[in-house]
Amino acid sequence: MKEVKFRNPIVHCITNYVTVNDCANAILATGGSPIMADDPNEVVEITTISNSLVINLGTLNENKIIAMVKAGKMANHLNHPIIFDPVGVGASAFRKEAAKKLLSEINFTVIRGNISEIKTLAKNFTASSAIDANINDLVTNSNLDETISFAKKFSQETGAIIAITGEIDIVANANKAFVIKNGCSTMAKISGTGCMLSAILGAFVAVGQSDILETTAYTTALMGYCGEIADQKIRNQDLGTGSFKVYLIDALSTITFPKLKAGVKIELY
Repeated sequence: MKEVKFRNPIVHCITNYVTVNDCANAILATGGSPIMADDPNEVVEITTISNSLVINLGTLNENKIIAMVKAGKMANHLNHPIIFDPVGVGASAFRKEAAKKLLSEINFTVIRGNISEIKTLAKNFTASSAIDANINDLVTNSNLDETISFAKKFSQETGAIIAITGEIDIVANANKAFVIKNGCSTMAKISGTGCMLSAILGAFVAVGQSDILETTAYTTALMGYCGEIADQKIRNQDLGTGSFKVYLIDALSTITFPKLKAGVKIELY
């Protein structure tokens, strides 16, 4: 956390217009510096001056796919970490084909999504779902071991850290996994909490490359715990989801390491 604020990493986001402002503010809150550039004519140049790249499928179009591939290849060339957020990948054939192209042409550092999105990627795009996780896919205590094994296997296949987020989060490489139980139900009632997590991962992984698995796990726990802080504030004041988003960004900008350390619910498997 100190290193992000000290180094102020530049995070290049090719993300969606629904949550682009939230992603930029989340990066700023944690100490990073966002650039939200998605035109194919400039993404290579922008990538060269950045420290990491975040690719988000949210509001997809042909030009963005071209931009993503160009930026991804340059980031790989520069050994910059790349975060992939396959938003709604199972919702259309267009998204599936785009994700397939990106996975074949770019080496991702972290792939973060809900369980249905990750299953769609891992099962060769035969799984199908919309933006939200399918209720039949949800990670529970009863299927936790099975899901951890699945995440480890997919990490081995892709070479990326796999971050599955939901009520229970799993962050895994091929050999070990962290299980995180921070967060709150209100996070699912506003747009952008997943996108914001992917965005701040760009900042934290840029400075935490000595242990990317641990960095990804604790950043995921950070986001969940800040959600808990924001949720408690709106409940204390009888406020709603609009205030929740403000308090969430407030928490990201003011959280201290001692408070985070006391609040995270994380286990190594």
